[in-house]
Amino acid sequence: MAELVSIPTSIFEYVAEFERPILALWLDRAVIVQAVFDALQPWKVSIDNVDPKNEGKPADQGFSIRLPNERVTFFFGPAKCKFTKDSADWSQAESIIQILDAARTAFLKVTGASIKIQRTAIALHMQPKTKSFRDILMPFLPAPLIGLHPAPFRTGATIIRWERAGITLDGSGLIANGVFVRLDRDFDGDVSYEHIAEQLHADEDAILALLGVEEEQL
Repeated sequence: MAELVSIPTSIFEYVAEFERPILALWLDRAVIVQAVFDALQPWKVSIDNVDPKNEGKPADQGFSIRLPNERVTFFFGPAKCKFTKDSADWSQAESIIQILDAARTAFLKVTGASIKIQRTAIALHMQPKTKSFRDILMPFLPAPLIGLHPAPFRTGATIIRWERAGITLDGSGLIANGVFVRLDRDFDGDVSYEHIAEQLHADEDAILALLGVEEEQL
């Protein structure tokens, strides 16, 4: 029987990398910011939630927009745009897509940018109901290394990378007796939101089944 877990912290990240840099973000960015700001009006965006970014590497300069009520943050730079959603779950998938699409479409239209690759990540901090997080991680850690010391191991991590995907398993640094899971996957620039969501949902279901855990439904 699967171990029931709660997921008090979950984060979804989406990054669209552009075919070529949008250098207008260094100079006359007002038209670009206005277009994205207007597109986010249905979610009650405020001018106080817009922040210019003028420091750091050239690729890190641009602007960010926050939607506090939605727990969403956007960053738009010359090389990429990044979307972050805190406390994300699959019941919100449609609304997440609507917010992301509104801002991304406005930005692409006003800048003429095209997307080369879409990078996604899901990060979950899970708390088991009865098991120790070490019991859940144990099957995925190398026994020869664990056996080097007689004392019980305190925590351990497994990281697997493929050409366009990756998985990280670790102890959570945010919650007590927690398991941290991060799933990374890249998609071509023309892949639809719906296909991305379907693949990511399948990835999450697969790793939870492999770990032998199931999210508790409240």
